[in-house]
Amino acid sequence: MSKIETTDQTSGMQRGLKNRHIQMIALGSSIGTGLFLMSGTSVQTAGPVVLLAYIIAGAVIFMIMRMLGEMAVARPVSGSFSTYAHEYIGKGAGFAAGWNWWFTCIVVGMLELTAAGLFVDFWFPGHPHWITALIALVVITGANLIHVSAFGEFEFWFTIIKVAAVVAMIVFGLALIFGLGTGQGPVGLGNLWQHGGFAPHGLGGFMLSLVAVTFTFGGIESLGTAAGETKDPGRSIPKAINRVIFRILIFYVGAIGIMLVIWPWDRIGLDGSPFVLILVGLGIGGAAVILNIVVLTAALSVYNTMVYSGARMLHGLAQRGQAPALFARTNRRGVPVAGLLANSAITGVVVLLNYLFPGQLLLVLVAVILCAEIITWSAIAIAHLRFRKTQQRDGEISTYRSPLYPYANYLCLAFFALLVVLMAIIPDFQTGAIALPIWLAVLFTASAIHSRVSNRRRREEEPHPVPAAS
Repeated sequence: MSKIETTDQTSGMQRGLKNRHIQMIALGSSIGTGLFLMSGTSVQTAGPVVLLAYIIAGAVIFMIMRMLGEMAVARPVSGSFSTYAHEYIGKGAGFAAGWNWWFTCIVVGMLELTAAGLFVDFWFPGHPHWITALIALVVITGANLIHVSAFGEFEFWFTIIKVAAVVAMIVFGLALIFGLGTGQGPVGLGNLWQHGGFAPHGLGGFMLSLVAVTFTFGGIESLGTAAGETKDPGRSIPKAINRVIFRILIFYVGAIGIMLVIWPWDRIGLDGSPFVLILVGLGIGGAAVILNIVVLTAALSVYNTMVYSGARMLHGLAQRGQAPALFARTNRRGVPVAGLLANSAITGVVVLLNYLFPGQLLLVLVAVILCAEIITWSAIAIAHLRFRKTQQRDGEISTYRSPLYPYANYLCLAFFALLVVLMAIIPDFQTGAIALPIWLAVLFTASAIHSRVSNRRRREEEPHPVPAAS
């Protein structure tokens, strides 16, 4: 088995992320727009049975994270799943997986900056979204240019705020449900079945909700791109994965469950964060203001992670010769400056898009992101299959093993295929279903062209034999 470089000496990266940073990156990357904004769409699609959809989608992504975690512990590199796809599937797959994740980071960044503008509308209705996007872009890019530990600290405190808010929301909701300290009678659990039943839209609504629900877990795999800059990845990565998925299920199922109990599901609004709108509906304006600060922080937090992760993926691609060599360079603090600035410049296009198409970008970006996430998750599942076969051939055993191999891999791939079919049915997600085959064709065409050019260059650089004198 060819050995993937795991030291920071050749990559220029510095292992400046501590265990607490890794824990928060894994947790924080999935608590953002998906939970605080798109959850309203999921609830309207399925009703209270959407809780089961969160459990199923969470279990699938947990299995994907265990597969990624096993490979990351064995080979902790900043290129993450792109490097694993390159090593265990093939150069074309590595090229496609890497550029696809880079693209995902760019589009997720655009989504979070767009959502930030929507959340600011709570205080300043009609405020141009592009101004909010521009300010956030500049500030967070600047923070990431300082040092990897600066990114870690930003993300640590961003996530602390988000987690504290979700916990407070759950506690507050429980108080309303049981009438503890509220001066009112208990709300009870009746809202779960009194408005058309637990599954008001039947099996069809439940199945369709899986699409928006699965989107909410997107980004958690960015933990893998932090492995190359993690102190003691053999200890930090397993801890982060084992703990975080249960926390996410608690936060998602707990927070969504509380929301469904204290407020009728069919009155949950879609014109902002449903959590904030519910507090306004309950007449608790002060709490709504605080929570809106939190959801704005959540959007900026996920954007912060995408800025970091996208630059690291570009760095990994450049190290393998699949991106311009400029992006493989780091400064003396181990920051890939060229990659960060290039990514921010491209993400900055969303400032113009928000200026030209205010209020029209959100669902289009969500559909495209889910399409790209399906490619990434599928690449992880397939790479892990090949990784295990390579280990078996070489007589190696992982210290951190993904359970239910290979059945979990095939089940996850089948689930992703189901998502693509469902996306083709849902009007708001058909953009993603159409974009998926087109984007795959672009990726593999670019990979074939890159391979041909690289082979030609290699042949030209090889010394030609000198003919023997007659």
